Amino acid sequence: MPANTHLLALWNPAYATSAMERHLDTLLGRMLRYRAGEISADDVYVWWGKVRSEHREGELPHLKEICALEDHVDSREVHVYLTDYRSLFVAHLGEVTCEDVRELDDEPVPDYYREFSECDCWFQLWDIRRIVTDDTIEVVNQLKKLRDPSYHGRPVSIYGGMRDLPIIVTREDDIVFFDPDRRQHLTEGKFWAEFDAEHSGIGAIERELRDNMLGDKAWSGLNSAARTFAASAEKLMRDHRADVAFDFSPVVVELCKAYEVQANELLQRLARLIPDAKRFVNVDGRSRPINELGHLTLGELSRVLLDPDVAEGMRHWLNRDDGNWFLGSLPVILKNLADTRNAAAHSTRVDRETALQIRERALGVGCEGELARLGKIRIN
Repeated sequence: MPANTHLLALWNPAYATSAMERHLDTLLGRMLRYRAGEISADDVYVWWGKVRSEHREGELPHLKEICALEDHVDSREVHVYLTDYRSLFVAHLGEVTCEDVRELDDEPVPDYYREFSECDCWFQLWDIRRIVTDDTIEVVNQLKKLRDPSYHGRPVSIYGGMRDLPIIVTREDDIVFFDPDRRQHLTEGKFWAEFDAEHSGIGAIERELRDNMLGDKAWSGLNSAARTFAASAEKLMRDHRADVAFDFSPVVVELCKAYEVQANELLQRLARLIPDAKRFVNVDGRSRPINELGHLTLGELSRVLLDPDVAEGMRHWLNRDDGNWFLGSLPVILKNLADTRNAAAHSTRVDRETALQIRERALGVGCEGELARLGKIRIN
């Protein structure tokens, strides 16, 4: 089984809203109990059942392969992608079992499953992240990043490709969604389900940013967290633009996080490709490989990208224009953003004009958007 194997599951569109809501309610309830000290971090999870189709007799033809994914959860992230065609979530898989967990005591099973008699198997999900909300076009774009090995490795399509669910899939970029160090920096230690609950109501803004500002290619190329931060900043700006007394620091901080998460993702993907000798940078007087540094701040990203050996190693994997911008212009942009963000994050008030200038450069108001430029970068 390939090292980057994951699952894609469909929840019944007829139960679309209630299904995801009930699972998230159960998971968020466990997270609240963890915050209150009532349970440990190991007890934060929710069970997701593969409801058996009433039209199918016998077990799933690939049930053994699905259960075998559990063998990999200790060594790497295994993802379960969940969609109803309009929205898309990714969950962190902890366990797979054919035992009916509804019969066990004190297990977090949503009451949603009272409506169904039998499930083929159950997935223990440690956390759930929102990727797309109420946007079928973007679901289609994101599913293209998944490949179906049983269908000649072709990209997953909701038009005729959703069969024998859940599908065992792979993705070439081997993205990490639930790295604890990255989560600590981006969500201030919150679980992703908690973070998304606090950033709800931005679906319409996300669609507008894609359709009218950044474009399909750039938007699809941005990390889901980068899209959330950009949309959250834009919503804040629109809600308070006329309020001269408002402190626009949150707008700047959210936009800076969008740059930060996207630049980190590109850097780590490139770091896995360059020769070992080019991966080392000086950090506090010590030479350390980039891929062991964890999540980098804007200032740290700027310094790493300006390292001549690192730049030389990465340039081979980028086309000329992308390489010149990513390794030449972007470090300066990140350094300037870091200076403004550090002031904003330490109780220095940010005025509307400063926030507007950063927002216009980021989203492309009257110019080429820097986030769009980041989202369009493709590694050769």
